[in-house]
Amino acid sequence: MAENKELLPAKYDINAKWDACLDLTVRRFVYSSLAGTFGGLLLFRSPATRWASVAFGAGVGIGSAYTECSRIFDGSPAKPAPSELADAPPPSQDVQE
Repeated sequence: MAENKELLPAKYDINAKWDACLDLTVRRFVYSSLAGTFGGLLLFRSPATRWASVAFGAGVGIGSAYTECSRIFDGSPAKPAPSELADAPPPSQDVQE
């Protein structure tokens, strides 16, 4: 018996989006933590600053993965479109004396 499975378009497949986000998050966390470790070993002598560079690298990795996952799930865009910037009113320059 063959089941007829309806294929969902890629933009509606939540499981594929979650898989992509988890994979992206783990890879960016590990790679940026390793980069922070390597940079900490080269640049710093005290253990506290070395751990700080590892933590900074891990934070950069998680932050970049969060931004990319937000884009995957059609959340807020990372950068506003140029047309949105052109339509914005100029800031008011009220000078109080």
